[in-house]
Amino acid sequence: MASTNDLKNGMVLKLEGGQLWSVVEFQHVKPGKGPAFVRTKLKNVLSGKVVDKTFNAGVKVETATIDRRDMQFSYMDGDYFVFMDEETYDQLHVDRKSVGDAANFLIEGFSASVAQHEGEVLYVELPAAVVLTIEHTDPGVQGDRSTGGTKPAKLETGHEIQVPLFITTGEKVKVDTRTSDYLGRVNS
Repeated sequence: MASTNDLKNGMVLKLEGGQLWSVVEFQHVKPGKGPAFVRTKLKNVLSGKVVDKTFNAGVKVETATIDRRDMQFSYMDGDYFVFMDEETYDQLHVDRKSVGDAANFLIEGFSASVAQHEGEVLYVELPAAVVLTIEHTDPGVQGDRSTGGTKPAKLETGHEIQVPLFITTGEKVKVDTRTSDYLGRVNS
């Protein structure tokens, strides 16, 4: 338990029926008359939904402990992604739902941050950008500008992104894991 006066960005609260909410921002407000209160912006840990919530100052709120560990993606086991703890070498099976969009960028050997609460995997977080190889893309035609100078390209993970016309099959590119945007060419 913690008081609303102790809130910090990134703190995870357990509210309304055990749902986990991460504090995005907070502000202590002391109006001219009336009691002080705390205005917060909270993000649901599982769904990503963001809401505004106001608490009276000094009210007790239940905090949740989130265990974030750096783990290495090892292999696929059916519908499960198998991660290995880099310190203990324990293996963890994570279902596709918990991995979410990170599945589009995972290849064997990649490190990711796996967040757990009471033994249950909440989400898998990748670095902001990863380097992947273009598995296939059609040659870009110099006069073809109807698509704004980009063309589709299939990454080694099977995910498709838009790349500039000069990118060829087999090249390594840097990709933003949050937006699937092409960030640049990587010289190997």
